[in-house]
Amino acid sequence: MNDLRDDTRTTTGPPPPERPRVMLHGPEFQRRPAELYRQIRVAHGPVAPIELDGGLPAWFVLGYPEICQVTANPALFARDLRRWCSWEQVPSGSPIPPSAGDALNLLFTEGAEHQRRVEAVEEVLDGIDPFETRTGCEQIADELVDGFAGDGHTDLIPRFARELPLRVLARLYGMDDGETAALREGLAEGFEGHERLLTRMRELAERKREHPGPDLPSRLLAHPVALGEEELPSELLLMFTTAHRSVADWVGTALRLILTEPRFATTSTGGPRSVDRVLTEVLWEDAPIQNVLGRVATRDTDLGGQRIRAGDLLVLGVAAANNSPRLRPGRCSDAVGNEAHLAFGRGEHGCPHAAVELGRCMARSAVEVLLDRIPDLTLAVPADELTWEPSVWTRSVSSLPVRFTPIPG
Repeated sequence: MNDLRDDTRTTTGPPPPERPRVMLHGPEFQRRPAELYRQIRVAHGPVAPIELDGGLPAWFVLGYPEICQVTANPALFARDLRRWCSWEQVPSGSPIPPSAGDALNLLFTEGAEHQRRVEAVEEVLDGIDPFETRTGCEQIADELVDGFAGDGHTDLIPRFARELPLRVLARLYGMDDGETAALREGLAEGFEGHERLLTRMRELAERKREHPGPDLPSRLLAHPVALGEEELPSELLLMFTTAHRSVADWVGTALRLILTEPRFATTSTGGPRSVDRVLTEVLWEDAPIQNVLGRVATRDTDLGGQRIRAGDLLVLGVAAANNSPRLRPGRCSDAVGNEAHLAFGRGEHGCPHAAVELGRCMARSAVEVLLDRIPDLTLAVPADELTWEPSVWTRSVSSLPVRFTPIPG
């Protein structure tokens, strides 16, 4: 790993005494993250010292203006995590993604190199036909519902919320059923499946070089930017895994909201506007990406009343900032039509517009088709028995068992 750190201090004198770090992990965090964010804000303000799983020190940026300040200043708050001064402390099995220290994809590259990759990815995504994609999403959603409609019960997370974006993305990538099954296995392994998934993307890229088609990998291969032999699989994997996890969690949390919130009981099947309301509220209240890893300070600076040192890691608290009382004193009552949330990021590393629209198309199609086909969905367990995935970065229920009137085949 190349050392990009700048250890030159721009201040003199002894550093201020360290304040106790808040643990941003553990059972209490998983049960009630919103309450923990509120407590952190009260105790520390918009920027707080935290400890990630494994004892890793970082700064938690939970103020909306402060996150905007960080994402708008890439020279001061850099994206390449090889600058982080604590990489040598990362233990095996850490929640820090193994790809974060490699700078092999556009998520962690900077400057001209980042712009080069973004140009290729954005132009290829812009070429996706929205009408064809919408039709494909609805078709896949119908096929998935057909698979359990006659049973009268199912778990919507593995059989619907996670499966729909997997199949839609596999189709956009020009993958066959065998390749899709291999990706399903790799995705289920989480971070441990990273190398297996990357190998699949290398194999896919090689096949598309020899037999190009009307798919995303082939169009990336043909793009004038000419991504390198290792660059292309990394970008393909990043797009696939990010889109899959974000949409799966978006759909799962939206369905949980519909099934547990009485105010949606009579409006969830009322048409596209009702579904859009649910999807938008999820982005504000329980964004699929809760926290973002992150940025690294390139020199000593002040942020939100805290002294940040060169090489310090910043974790961007998207969910906490979205629910800042200064930003949204009315909470969910003002979510409809308001797209100022941070769920898709900000600045040059924000999610490309075409990627946002693709994700929205998948999520909207999934919820609309399911509610249209099975309007009498009810939870099969008490709402307080639903559990959440143990992740500091994302937010999703582990399962969503439901009952309904069986539909004859």
